[in-house]
Amino acid sequence: MTSDVQELPTRNAALSLRRGLRILDLVADRTRNGEASVSLTTLSTALGTAKSTVLRLTAPMLENDLLRRTPDAGFTLGLGSLLLGQSYLEGIDLRTAAAPFLRRTAEATGLTCHLVVPDGTDIVYVDKVETRGTVRMASRIGNRLPMRNTASGKAIVAYGAPDLLDRVVALPVHATTEHTITDDDRWRHEVARTRDRGYGIDDRENEPDIRCVAAPVFDHANQVVGAMSISGLASRFPASAVRELGGGVVRTALEISVALGSSSAQLALARGAR
Repeated sequence: MTSDVQELPTRNAALSLRRGLRILDLVADRTRNGEASVSLTTLSTALGTAKSTVLRLTAPMLENDLLRRTPDAGFTLGLGSLLLGQSYLEGIDLRTAAAPFLRRTAEATGLTCHLVVPDGTDIVYVDKVETRGTVRMASRIGNRLPMRNTASGKAIVAYGAPDLLDRVVALPVHATTEHTITDDDRWRHEVARTRDRGYGIDDRENEPDIRCVAAPVFDHANQVVGAMSISGLASRFPASAVRELGGGVVRTALEISVALGSSSAQLALARGAR
């Protein structure tokens, strides 16, 4: 008998917690979809509980600013919820978030996948995924390359800070292959095309016989934090396949961005990205 009495408060507390979390989820979902607030009646109906129960459950959340009352007596998220969400998003590691997407893409295409981050006017490789049938490439995690000669660099410049393009173009150009774009106006034009189509192309510009496409990755603030790419021998990655594979890279980069909390990426996917 004593055991049953002790378990009852525990069960009630767990039920209250689940209902409280459900309230937060309902308010977040409805306000995200354009509603200014969620009424007490709506919450009561959704939970299948009395309005007095909803008021009891929301009281501590109001006290801690997880929820706020609106002038129409409805509920919306409070600053406390936003700060919790911000802390969570800032704690997401780019490499960890991207890893399953890189693996999936490498296995689906048979090409090498890279994840890079910007550092000044360079890119730095932070992850690389190869499959058994992938041709080995010279890239290494930790390697640094100028943005100018890479598809990832073009993608980052195309969607990055407005002054980044000028800073990259202002640097001396080192042609590493006969296909490296050394003409500044032509390279600017290529960056503009990258933004128009959503992905950058490295057509044997950095390594002989290696073709690559890359798309930008965005964080929870919708800022460019890196790029993902697929690369392979030109014989296995012909120019005729660039458009189709480029569209896939764009979608995968958007999926990574959504995992990082990017609202603009989520919207692009909902609208049907390339």
